Amino acid sequence: MALTSAGDSPQTWSSGYAFILAAVGAAVGLGNIWKFPYVVGVSGGGAFVLIYVVCVIFVAIPILIGELLIGRRGNHSPPLAMRAVAADSGRSKHWSLVGWMGLLVGYFIATYYSVIAGWTLAYIFKALGGFGGASPANVSQQFEALQADPTQMTIWHTVFMVIALLIVGQGLHGGIERAVKILMPTLFGMLVVMIGYAAVEGDFKAAVDFLFSTDFSKIDSRVVLSAIGQAFFSIGVAMGLMMVYGAYVPKSVSLTKSAVIIAGADTLVALLAGLMIFPLVFANNLDPGSGPGLIFRTLPTAFAGMSGGAIFGALFFLLLAFAAVTSIIALLEPIVAFAEDKWGMSRRNGCLVFGSLAWLIGLASVLSFNAWANFTPLGMFDVFEGMTIYDLIDYFTANLLMPLGGILMAVFVGWRLRRNVLTEELSFVSPTLVKIWLWMIRIVAPLAIVAVLYSSL
Repeated sequence: MALTSAGDSPQTWSSGYAFILAAVGAAVGLGNIWKFPYVVGVSGGGAFVLIYVVCVIFVAIPILIGELLIGRRGNHSPPLAMRAVAADSGRSKHWSLVGWMGLLVGYFIATYYSVIAGWTLAYIFKALGGFGGASPANVSQQFEALQADPTQMTIWHTVFMVIALLIVGQGLHGGIERAVKILMPTLFGMLVVMIGYAAVEGDFKAAVDFLFSTDFSKIDSRVVLSAIGQAFFSIGVAMGLMMVYGAYVPKSVSLTKSAVIIAGADTLVALLAGLMIFPLVFANNLDPGSGPGLIFRTLPTAFAGMSGGAIFGALFFLLLAFAAVTSIIALLEPIVAFAEDKWGMSRRNGCLVFGSLAWLIGLASVLSFNAWANFTPLGMFDVFEGMTIYDLIDYFTANLLMPLGGILMAVFVGWRLRRNVLTEELSFVSPTLVKIWLWMIRIVAPLAIVAVLYSSL
């Protein structure tokens, strides 16, 4: 018996274009802007990019297709969708635990993502103000000052969470879809403008060499595992968000083509971010390997000493804020949709209850950078030594629950779904591609993610 499809529901994206924009927005976040270009640069350049693309094809896309399939077939929030699809294939209702894992992972990531995204809002105004007239050498110290001030961090965390909840609270069409139709094209436009600025003011050739020169001598097992992990995490699978977005996809939209477009756009944005950031870094003789500090310490130093730095610096952090907004609304949507599905809560009340709780949990992350910086609740265990509450939430969601959820998702879709479910929902152009996809989701993706999970432990 086939389930009611999303195409029969009034809750569907208005078009395939709207769905693609929303899904790409969900995948593209702060990690794309700093982590991917940095990892590429220190891990073999073009050689890493090649390995990363292979990992996207063989690990991320197969699971993304599976997650979208479950969402559309189940036509509910993640826990209920997993339960419904499992029942449809005569499987145990306990498979709903996979949906629960995704929902909780996304929700807890949202609690600290809002804190970090709040920094981007603060830096929009810092850049516009010329960083208070500080010399380039002293600009980086403003980030430490921001982190040390729980009041400032709480204010920006609150502002960002309110923005996200106002969008989610307006529903699929009036909120999420309207927002991504404005934010995503604008984000791409700002990205192009910033690349133009970087090409004029920065060292574009050095950036291209850094990102795309091929050095296979740097490729080892650690780098390959890094590529697998980056591919898996960057696309946004196993966080519930792609499943709930899939629930709104009309039957007329191809899930397989959509998954390829989403993964391709996510990778493109990450590479373009490198062409935006690294010309400025090299032109100012800054450290391209400064990791997370690249955004809030290194780049502000560059903007403070460059012509037009105030305007383009503000534009850069506005771009980051846009990317963060489109990601966090996708992280919050699963739990709000579940509250509507399971308990019949209005969307407004769901946002109020779970948004307030997310904001409250986020305060623990705020304090982890200052007042509670020395509070390590699980420090009695060697593996958690030195981890603050923020570190623990990040570790359990990204290093444990996401990989485990991805493995279970691959096993469920690849081995437990009835074949007719796959043929009804997916539109492969040939039987050969179906067999290749099944091989990837049954064998390749689970083994690759097991390797990442093992290495993270």
